[in-house]
This record gives sequence, C-alpha cells and structure tokens, in this order.
Amino acid sequence: MKTPNRTAVQEFILLGFTLGKQGHRHLLLIVFSAIYIISLVENLIIITVVLLDARLTRLPMYVLLGNFSWLEVCYISATVPRMLSDLASPYGVISFGACFLQFYIFFSLGNTEGFFLAAMALDRYLAICHPLRYPLLMSHQFCLILMASCWVVGFLWYALPVFWVSRLSYCGPNVIDHFMCDSGPLLALACSSLEHMQTLYNIFLSAGILGSFLIVLISYALVVLALLKMPNHDRRLKGFSTVSSHVTVVTLFYGSVAAMYLGQGWKDQVVVGKVVTLFYTAITPLLNPLIYCLRNEGMKEALGRGHRTNEQISHPVHGEGTKLSM
Repeated sequence: MKTPNRTAVQEFILLGFTLGKQGHRHLLLIVFSAIYIISLVENLIIITVVLLDARLTRLPMYVLLGNFSWLEVCYISATVPRMLSDLASPYGVISFGACFLQFYIFFSLGNTEGFFLAAMALDRYLAICHPLRYPLLMSHQFCLILMASCWVVGFLWYALPVFWVSRLSYCGPNVIDHFMCDSGPLLALACSSLEHMQTLYNIFLSAGILGSFLIVLISYALVVLALLKMPNHDRRLKGFSTVSSHVTVVTLFYGSVAAMYLGQGWKDQVVVGKVVTLFYTAITPLLNPLIYCLRNEGMKEALGRGHRTNEQISHPVHGEGTKLSM
C-alpha cells in the first residue's frame, strides 16, 4: 500500500542570525558580501592560472588543485548568496523543495571536498614515496578518472539519506534556527519517528567522512616518514613546504567537522552550529587559496610568470611596437 504523505509544511522560515539592531544586519551583509567576492576572485585566479600555465596543466597536483578551487566556488555559492539575501530581508522564507535541494547540494559538495583532499593526499604520497613510478601511477588518464570519481561518488553518497529525510512528515512548526537548511534542524522539525532514521543517517555521514580522513591520514603519515628519511636537505625542505599547505587545508576542513560533532553536547548548541557551519562554509574557501598560493612554490612561480607576461604586454621593449606595425 502507498503510504500517504502527511507533510503539511510547504515552506520553512530561516531565522539566520539573531540580531537586535538593523545596523548589525547591514554590517554582516557588507562583511559576508566582501568575503564571498574575495573568495570567488581568489579561487577563480587559481583556476585561470592552472588552465593557462602549460607547466601546471601537465602536473596532476595542480590539475587536482584547479578542480578543488572550482569545488570551493560551488561550495560557497551553495549557501552564502542565500544567506546574503536573507540578511537583506527581515527573515528568509524558503520552499520545501528548495530547502532540501540546498541540503543535498551543500552536503554533497562537502563530501566531495573530503574525497578531493584524499585524492590530493594520494597524489602527494605517490609523488614523494614512489617518484620513479609516479608518472606511470598518476597518469593523465588516471588523474581524470580520480577527479570524476570524487565528483560522482560525492554526489551519489548523500542522495539516499537526503531522500529519506525528505520523506519524513513535517507537520509544523516550520521555523529553522539557522541560516541554511542543515540536517540537525530539519530532523528536529520532523513529526515522524527518528529511531532508525537517525542511526542510518549517522552511518552514511560517518562512513564518508571517516573513509576520506583515513586515506588522508595514512597518506600523509607515509609521506612524512619518507621525507624524514631523505638525505638531501633541500629536497626534504621543498617536500615539507608543499605538504604543509595540504596539511593546513586538511586541518581546517576536518577540524571544523570535528568541532561540529563535539559541539552537539554543548549548552549553546545552536550558536555553535551556526558558527562552525559559517566557518567551513565561508571562511575556509577564503583561506584555502591563500594557503596554496603563499606556501606552494609552483603557484607562486606561475603567478610570477603571469605577472611578468602582463608587464611585457603593457610595457613592450623599445622598438617592438615599430616592428609590429611594419
């Protein structure tokens, strides 16, 4: 028999940030708009540099980095524009379907980011621990398959859990004390029994995060051991410099995930959830490009080459303009 849909809620109200004065809301709107624009510019610069620099395009590490930057563009765009729109109005009303679409896209992108971090860790492991076989092991074809797998598995992973949550009954109230459609507030509003749903959802969530984290942890542990055994001091320092940027990004991502889990037992759980979600939604896409550009020699050299090329175009050598006009 077909179970009737007892969902009465057709839309949700996102409370966002509880602010006493309208001026505070406008200040947050300006700050987060600036963060969003700067994040987009930073990540798009990395994508452009990787695409236009022939040296970087041939290296799997930078191909993965370019895809990771595009992932960050999608990640911050999944929530921040909606948050900015709600800050500009007294409160945000979002339809039932749009809410679950945002829920699915946001968590799928987050899961995909974990898989990309694992793929980048695997790439560094092969490059440092198996340098002679690296071109064969991390071929262009395998790199493309690895990237495609991250995107496909990342988005398929949450399809079933989100479908389960969307099929629950929502009878009211419909107020979400958050700036986005997150799993915790949605499950709290459900009228259905969550005895088995919560367990299944946590299994899917934990399996995706722990799976990618184990790959990252094992890969970088082996990389550090290999670097410590290197007799060449300069190569060892260069290896640690490259790996340190990756480890910093990994720490930001999994640190925020761990803070979300640990914050579930705190007194101000709602506030902690908003702060942590805001951090890995808006702040990490802002910081990650800076970390890669400032700590990665290849990116700094590519940016330098691009800057010198622009200078040559803007200020041609004396007499060059005459040659071109002849």
